Formats: sequence, C-alpha cells, structure tokens
Amino acid sequence: MDASAEKGSGEGSRSPVTPEIAAEAAVWIARLHGPDRSAEMEQECLAWQRRSNVHRLAFERCTDVWEAVPGVRLTDAFASASRAGTDAGQKPSKREVSPRTSRRMWILAPTLAALLLGSGVYWHQMSGVASFGTQVGEQQQVVLADGTRMSLNTDTRVRVEMGSSQRTVELQSGEALFEVNKDPARPFVVRAAGREVVAMGTVFSVRMPGAGGAGALQESAVTLIEGRVAVRAPVSTTASVHGEAKPVLMQPGERMRWIPQELGASRPVQVKVDRPRLETLLAWRRNEVDFEDVTLMEATSEMNRYNRTPIFLVGDGSLGRLRISGLYRTGDSVGFAHAVAALHGLQLREQGGRLELSQPQ
Repeated sequence: MDASAEKGSGEGSRSPVTPEIAAEAAVWIARLHGPDRSAEMEQECLAWQRRSNVHRLAFERCTDVWEAVPGVRLTDAFASASRAGTDAGQKPSKREVSPRTSRRMWILAPTLAALLLGSGVYWHQMSGVASFGTQVGEQQQVVLADGTRMSLNTDTRVRVEMGSSQRTVELQSGEALFEVNKDPARPFVVRAAGREVVAMGTVFSVRMPGAGGAGALQESAVTLIEGRVAVRAPVSTTASVHGEAKPVLMQPGERMRWIPQELGASRPVQVKVDRPRLETLLAWRRNEVDFEDVTLMEATSEMNRYNRTPIFLVGDGSLGRLRISGLYRTGDSVGFAHAVAALHGLQLREQGGRLELSQPQ
C-alpha cells in the first residue's frame, strides 16, 4: 500500500479521507467553480491541500467525482441554499467570500462529499494485484494508491500490480488513458500488445488491437499527451522479436501505431509515428466519437465498440470506402446509422439484432 494513502486508513480498503475532510474538499470545489474565483482563492486552496497527503488526496478525489458523475451540477448542489449548514469543515472568514458565495459553497458539502465517499469513481488502496474492467459502452475511472489515474474506455480489461520496485499495468484488451503520478523509485510500466510503455510522471493513452470485434481496426497504438515515455520490447524478450533495436522515446503529441501487414511481408508489423488531433483522439472521454474524413468501414468499426447492436455494411465492399466526418455520441449506433443513410442515400434496416446499411434496391 502506498504509504501516504495508508496513513489513517485503518484496515482493508477503507478510505483515509474522513467525512470532515471530504466536506472541506467539496467546499473548495464549489468555490473554485463559482463566480467569485480569484488568484487569492486558488492560493488558499493550494495551502489547504498542503496540510497533509490526505487533504491533497481528498481534493483530487473530489475533482474526479465532479468530472466523472454527470449528476453533479452546481445548480443542483446549490438548490437548497436556505438549508446551508456550518458542519462541513473550516468556515472561511467574511473577508474571504461574499455571503452569497458562502451560502452556495456550504450546501455543496453534503451533496458532493457523499458522492466523494461512495461514487462510481474507484480508488484502489491495496498493494498487490487487482483487476478492473468495463462492459461494452461503459467507462470507468480508477485512482490507484499512488495517485495515478486510469480512465478505462469501453470493453477494457486491465490488471494492476503495485509492487515495491515497479508499478505494472497489463492492458489485456481495450483502451485506457493513464495520468501517472511521478515516483522515481518505482517506474510505471504498461504492458500491451507485446510491448512495454515506461512512463515518468506523464499522461498517455494505450489502445489494443481488436477492440470492437469483427471488422475493427487491428492496430495498437500509444499516444503521448504530455511528459515522457519510452516504448520498448518486454525485458523478458529480445528486441529482435519485434524488430526494435532499442527503446523509442516519444515526444508530446506523438502517436506510435503498430499496423499488421499482409502475410509474406518482410515485416509482420509496420510502425508509424504521427501527430493526431488530441481532441479527436480523446473524444471518448466526453462520450463522443469525432470522425474527420475517415472511411465508413473505420467509422462503423469505431461505433461498434460502444454498442451491443452492431452496424454491418452489406454489399460488395464499396460502402466501406465512402468517407464520413462528424461528431457522434458513443453508444448511439441508431442515430449514427440514420445520419449515414441520409448522407449517402443508403438503405437502413434492423434485422437479427443488428443494423444493416446497404445500397438502395
């Protein structure tokens, strides 16, 4: 267990964050998202977080809950301002905030703090090995004991081992975004698709091949958002197996892709490096899919990752070469199929638990 997380946590996986500190963190989130935010307020919040590791952890968790739980809105949290209490933590002085802001921030505590102590965001506090996963169309955030955040996309499986000398995540399937908390004594290593990504206090995403089932893109990729990562062959194998002589250092904004080649090619996998639009690449975190002039085959494969009702292209293969752009909701295969049918004059029908797009008869 991470030492800072263990302090005051008691037995098992019980959170070290007390209801009182959780309420104070909720108050700070309310103030920072309110109309009276200032540079002075931000400095005061940082000072509060520096009181202890538990204070910092509570603020980070509260931020995760705020971002991850759709039902948390300032209008909801402040709706009953007349019932504002004074037991939510340290009360700011009148000099720091206006009476209106004070009423608003206090009512947030019971709403947001309750979610903080029991929400859809998962905090992994135990040492050793643990597994996490999402179903088709589901997303999940996990905060590990070291403060590292994992955002799991649809149909994803990971295995986590928090060792004393190395933190290891095996991405067994799917896609995940990692926001790594720096720890020079314990490298953070993600194993996926026969490679290792070694990070040092950074943000990056990893996608496995085969996500989305039949017809999906069969390439794997690592995208570096910020910081530094090294991509290498697993230390237990020889680099020659992958045709990689030494670790590759990636630059922020770069994506490294491994694309399977046809049988008989000199190399079974082609490695490509490009710089995609990060907004497009990470649209799934907003429950959106952003297509920019991609083939219909690529688009339907991506949409199928988020829905149990798959889209099939029926015909001689020409439909798959049509081009499409646009922003769509993850999981809304029906809406996507209707939009494509209208755009290209196609026929859409639902049959046998799937959506079929074809040329009109």
